[in-house]
Amino acid sequence: MTTSLELTRSQILALRRRAAALDERLPRGRQALRRAAWAGLQDSMPRAALLSIHARMAGTQPASWEDPSLVQVWGPRFSTYVVAKRDLAVFTLGRLPDESGPQKRAQDIAARLRSALAGRRMTQGAAARAMGAKHDNQLRYAAPTGTVVIYWDGSHQPDIWNVPAPEMNPHEARLELARRYLQVFGPTTPEAFATWAGFGPLSGIAAFEALRKSLTQVRTPIGEAWILSRDEPLFRATPGPAAPARLLPSGDTWFLLQGADRELLVPNERQRRALWTSRVWPGALLVAGETVGTWRRAEHMLTIQPWRRLSRTQRDAVEAEAGSLPLPGINRPMDIRWDHG
Repeated sequence: MTTSLELTRSQILALRRRAAALDERLPRGRQALRRAAWAGLQDSMPRAALLSIHARMAGTQPASWEDPSLVQVWGPRFSTYVVAKRDLAVFTLGRLPDESGPQKRAQDIAARLRSALAGRRMTQGAAARAMGAKHDNQLRYAAPTGTVVIYWDGSHQPDIWNVPAPEMNPHEARLELARRYLQVFGPTTPEAFATWAGFGPLSGIAAFEALRKSLTQVRTPIGEAWILSRDEPLFRATPGPAAPARLLPSGDTWFLLQGADRELLVPNERQRRALWTSRVWPGALLVAGETVGTWRRAEHMLTIQPWRRLSRTQRDAVEAEAGSLPLPGINRPMDIRWDHG
């Protein structure tokens, strides 16, 4: 199949920033929260979802992640995610296994868990014991049924309870999950979608095939990929100004990438190793639309490791961003340290 659209790296990054609301913060409100969580907010690191919201929404408060319009689930790859409550089906049923065996396993675990909980709210460990699970993490396999939600504050085991099963058809939920991925991570491939979602490549290929009429194949610096056809004008449009600085937490959608997608975002191999470590990832430092370093925080101390020299204006923007982080339990100014390696 021939492709007529060739996209540059700068076009791709500009569209991803726009799709992720990283160039200009959205006005505070539930519409902004849903937009921030359009592809889910990974929350495996304590309060990562809150910092991802802060990067996208003005007026973010320490409790914004607990807004009633949001809910925590075991989402893609069974990681802890914050998603819009109205999108629960997309991030749960959208990952229900296609194969009869794994699908039955998920449904059986969900049924046993529902019986053990009996309408109660329990810690994950207590619920696992009540249902006779061999391991606490076995409960995560019930998540794709859409009947399990959690609450994890970052310090103890998550609480877990049941909710009514979503009415959305699992196939339609899968297709909407793929659309979300294409919109936020595109241009992309069905294999990359499957890796992100946590299911087999054949399921990703099937989803893209079902969406084929609404997709456009494009050429990118790392090969051929797909975009939503409706997004083509956005790729061609002149981008607006990028935000001066953003501090994106570990697992943020901006760099939740694998394989060649990482090379597109960070061309330098040494810098890629610094961002995507073999253990816990640091946060990503975004300056004027480019990933230019990493950061880590311990209580009120925030250490920034830039990969290149920043101007005084850029350093001031980064420090202002760091000082604005809406972190719960931090009642003193952030102690910002620059580590130039």
